[in-house]
Amino acid sequence: MRWENLTGLEGGPVDHGRAGDAALFGADAVVSRTVDTPEFSGVTFHEIRARSIVNRVPGASRMPFEWTVNPYRGCTHACVYCFARNTHSYLDLDTGLDFDSQIVVKVNAPELLRRHLASRRWHGEHIAMGTNVDCYQRAEGRYRLMPGILEALRDYANPFSILTKGTLILRDLPLLRQAAEVTDVGISVSVGFVDQELWRTVEPGTPAPERRLDVVRALSDAGIGCGVLMAPVIPFLGDRPDQLRATVRAIAGAGATSVTPLVLHLRPGAREWFMTWLAQNHPYLVRRYERLYAEGAYAPKWYQRRVTRQVHELAEEFGIGPSRAAARRRVPEREAPVGAGPGPTQLSLL
Repeated sequence: MRWENLTGLEGGPVDHGRAGDAALFGADAVVSRTVDTPEFSGVTFHEIRARSIVNRVPGASRMPFEWTVNPYRGCTHACVYCFARNTHSYLDLDTGLDFDSQIVVKVNAPELLRRHLASRRWHGEHIAMGTNVDCYQRAEGRYRLMPGILEALRDYANPFSILTKGTLILRDLPLLRQAAEVTDVGISVSVGFVDQELWRTVEPGTPAPERRLDVVRALSDAGIGCGVLMAPVIPFLGDRPDQLRATVRAIAGAGATSVTPLVLHLRPGAREWFMTWLAQNHPYLVRRYERLYAEGAYAPKWYQRRVTRQVHELAEEFGIGPSRAAARRRVPEREAPVGAGPGPTQLSLL
């Protein structure tokens, strides 16, 4: 594995001024281990002591935030469409099975984050998590990195957001509530569809969609508003009007504050893996996908607009909208801890 060449950004190089600082960690800082349990059968964990944990999003990114924290690289969710697959190529790992089973664990992530937040150079900007791979994937049940990360964000009253498909986030509900008392906290759950057969084939390592909607319901009941990223909407497999209606109805029933549709995009790494899966499972769709994505990673604007319009109309029909979102945060306010400093206005995760 090419550990030395792994860079500070999730998907791009960073210049620290000295060539030797470009790597996140050295090969001598890696411990690889397998776990002899059915839950992690075939999975290898590469435990590393990272040199940095707060990453700046590349300027060309479409993401509406500037800073991220990713305690893991690779993901046992094994979603066949995952856009982050190409990040494994920087380690000379393949973007298919290796991405699903060779998981990099930044075991010192909580201490690195606390040190970063304490730096005079840090000004309390919003930090997004779960934007590359899921910080609440199954590995988190073993390594428990998120409690320390959330404690650091809470102690410094630093605004943050989390996007997840994992139900394990409910383990940290007390910490989320504590953080929400002193800073802006945004939580979104990813549910692109509620079709059971589609879920089993394209998201085999994730909790079922209804379990994820239980997370939305539990967070709402606890006074923490939760939106749903309806992603991905998969062309020709999950975009029929009845499928969109069923999904938005279920999202509304769970008490989501908002729903944001996102059509499948196929970046390099993900595209090859997804198209291989498509040829094996739905060969009659291969040519249609080649035409739909002929111009690049994203579906045509007309298609995206059509899906967005349909979902927004359904959201209005089922009562998801700004009025509900405005009342999402019911956790009482309290004074920020001494030394934490004021936090800036939260940037929206979605």
